[in-house]
Amino acid sequence: MKANIINIGNSQGIILPSTLLRQLNLTFRSSVQIEVDNGTIVIKPDPRQGWADAAKEMRQAGDDELLLGDLSSEFDNDEWTW
Repeated sequence: MKANIINIGNSQGIILPSTLLRQLNLTFRSSVQIEVDNGTIVIKPDPRQGWADAAKEMRQAGDDELLLGDLSSEFDNDEWTW
């Protein structure tokens, strides 16, 4: 696939075709990681996208309780300086 570098304000950019965005499950304002690898520009979806929204949904559903409870030890309570 071929694309041209264009001016976007005071910067330059590339318009990504919607077919590529759909293949990667990216939408407007999606977060991506960009790096150069051996002379090639690599664009990857941010692996933590949607985590904040998922955490809010878990909280609203009451599904954010600790699984193991408090694991503090006698050392934690008596010896450790916090």
